[in-house]
Amino acid sequence: MWTPATRAQHNRDFLRYSSDLTDAEWAVIEPVLPKAAAADRSRAWPMREIVDAVLYILRSGCSWRMLPDHFPPRSTVRNWFRRFRDERLFEGLGHRLVLADRERCGRQASPSAAVMDSQIARTCESGGPRGYDGAKRIVGRKRHALVDTDGRLLTVVVGAASVQDRDGAGPLARASRHRFPFVERIFADRGYQGERVRRTSPVPVEIVRPGPGQIGLAVQPRRRVVERTFARLGRNRRLWKDAETAIARSTAFLHAAAANVLIRRIASAK
Repeated sequence: MWTPATRAQHNRDFLRYSSDLTDAEWAVIEPVLPKAAAADRSRAWPMREIVDAVLYILRSGCSWRMLPDHFPPRSTVRNWFRRFRDERLFEGLGHRLVLADRERCGRQASPSAAVMDSQIARTCESGGPRGYDGAKRIVGRKRHALVDTDGRLLTVVVGAASVQDRDGAGPLARASRHRFPFVERIFADRGYQGERVRRTSPVPVEIVRPGPGQIGLAVQPRRRVVERTFARLGRNRRLWKDAETAIARSTAFLHAAAANVLIRRIASAK
């Protein structure tokens, strides 16, 4: 709940841009970022400026060419982002932050239950893989997400919008096993029911059904947390649409947005 005290605690007006990292937030992620090799020439730009520039792109939704002059050159930032993407740095950072935040809340580090759902994002004229979702009549991509029961993003798989939920369940569950092998049950809506899901998913999927006599929209147990996660990710204008030509770049931005949520949460709790 927003009160004068909480607003003062989360106020970011003292920063150059609201997307910039505070000193406490930088301390959370600095140990994970690449270090300069002893034999390399000194870096022309601090790593903190590189990360702040990536977060500015993510939060504002601007193109690389419109990156303000306060940041390093766009070619430098873009090349570093490509390295982060190829090394799956944001995914690894998110994994560490999920474990740390769960322990901070007094829970087991690795979750035993998760919630699954998908979100469709329209694509732009930039091209890349896409598909048509007949139910929502949207041309774009579908984000299949798996979160823990508190809404922390565990993994996400991006594909064409034409991929049905029951076809995306198996690859999503299998993608999570490497980092979260102790998940024993996944909760999902009725779009994931059927023999195809039971055959392809390595984790049992439990369908959360509407209550007896329910008419219209209602908040469902378990399922609401993944909708809340999508809402938090949607605060980043880069994610309102999928403007990326490559699936890997879309996935990297999603993991970066999810990690940023946990960075601020952990830093504010210290």
